[in-house]
Amino acid sequence: QAELVESGGGLVQAGGSLRLSCAASTRAFTYYAMGWFRQAPGKEREFVAGISARSSSTEYADSVKGRFTISRDNARNTVYLQMNSLKPEDTAVYFCAAASDIVVLRAGPDYWGQGTQVTVSS
Repeated sequence: QAELVESGGGLVQAGGSLRLSCAASTRAFTYYAMGWFRQAPGKEREFVAGISARSSSTEYADSVKGRFTISRDNARNTVYLQMNSLKPEDTAVYFCAAASDIVVLRAGPDYWGQGTQVTVSS
């Protein structure tokens, strides 16, 4: 029932920052756990960050803890991923995702966005 559209990707140098946004079309956005996954060339898709519907819980992959912050604005049906201290290994296509709860999100999201490219140069 949800259509997710990512934006904010681009090319940055190592150490730089980007803020990804994901806009959801569904009016039920408030009830979804939201998150981000990424997939680099030659690698499997991996979980990056997730946030519960009420923002009471957040989860991060070990590789991004302390550098990335996920947040949401339910009034705007939007979830964000603030990425700081970017590294070349962060280069990937980043996908927004939605699920009924944060556990389901990590196991297998119900909805996916089309992805936005993030490239970090050395």
